[in-house]
Amino acid sequence: MAIAGIIGKVIGGTQFFYEDGTAHAVTAIEAGPCTITQIKSLEKDGYQSVQLGFEIMKKSNKPKKGHLAMAGGDLFRHLRETKSDDYEDLEVGNQVDVGIFEVGEKVNVTGISKGKGFQGGVKRYNFRGGPKTHGQSDRHRAPGSIGAGTTPGRVIKGMRMAGRMGGDKVTVKNLDVVMVDTEKNILLVKGAVPGHRNSVLLISRANSKK
Repeated sequence: MAIAGIIGKVIGGTQFFYEDGTAHAVTAIEAGPCTITQIKSLEKDGYQSVQLGFEIMKKSNKPKKGHLAMAGGDLFRHLRETKSDDYEDLEVGNQVDVGIFEVGEKVNVTGISKGKGFQGGVKRYNFRGGPKTHGQSDRHRAPGSIGAGTTPGRVIKGMRMAGRMGGDKVTVKNLDVVMVDTEKNILLVKGAVPGHRNSVLLISRANSKK
């Protein structure tokens, strides 16, 4: 199989020690096993992709049951789509595990970032804040001017201000794979990934030629 990605779940952060004694911060991910639930084609769907199912659940609604009936009847909690180099050898119901990755290659990890709630401009956009002296006793974390007066006489769209932070779809690119454990379905990648512990991720092979 030449499937480019797999669904996983964040286990947590740890350290990985190399043979030369150096250590790097890594993230442990429970990657797969996944089941192919649908193969989309240009003729029927307008584009090509592979839909994967991850984490079996006991109950589901009728539309999802009907959709997954062709995949062996298992009900999957999470469904994600990914690409493949070759669609001819793929069949609905086939299993995909973490063995599609190799140590040393780069992957892109997509997930939902941690929700931070309502935050000010300093935390949300790294604003510098106001001066600490010269009588500015209440402007330390203020945003400053948000627009001109007469012209245009309004706040322009897209102005960076305080508001809800986090809970967005984020992709971290070109993370190095440092360990692949096919027996325990564990994948270690160097660096941090989006989301909290147990949040769902899509790990896909990076297109970068670095």
